[in-house]
Amino acid sequence: MPLAVFLVVAAVAVASALGLVLKRNPIHGALFLIVNLGSIAVMYLTLHAQFLAWAQVIIYAGAIMILFVFAIMVLIPGKEETGPDPLRPVRLIAIPFGALLLVELVLMLVSRRAAPVAAVPAPGGVEAIGRLLFTDYLFPFELTSVLLLAAMIGVLALAKSRKAG
Repeated sequence: MPLAVFLVVAAVAVASALGLVLKRNPIHGALFLIVNLGSIAVMYLTLHAQFLAWAQVIIYAGAIMILFVFAIMVLIPGKEETGPDPLRPVRLIAIPFGALLLVELVLMLVSRRAAPVAAVPAPGGVEAIGRLLFTDYLFPFELTSVLLLAAMIGVLALAKSRKAG
């Protein structure tokens, strides 16, 4: 079963990467990138790295891709598609498949709760990463936060000087 999941997710990742490269519309490219980042998160889950999977979804597929789509729509106005949706019949066919996937997800969650929980934390789990970040890698973690703060102050200073000038 893990091999089958990997093959399906890998096929989705490769197909979305090809869609990202081959699509000329930047909005479609950004959406293909979101699908690709989601499939990478699923691969993290197959490696039992739950923290990395959720970070992938929340940070990359969520926040950064919203920023990309917003920047594309602001910088290239009028490029978004208008008019009737040519894929409306296909989208209507996709509704039952989406409902089927939702039922499958609920069944997976119900069967997961019935399974016993392992006492040993997973190597890529939240507890293991948190323990490493705040013990062995505390200095690099704090150094990264100071660098991000300095970058944010620099951006604010540049934005203020451009506005004043």
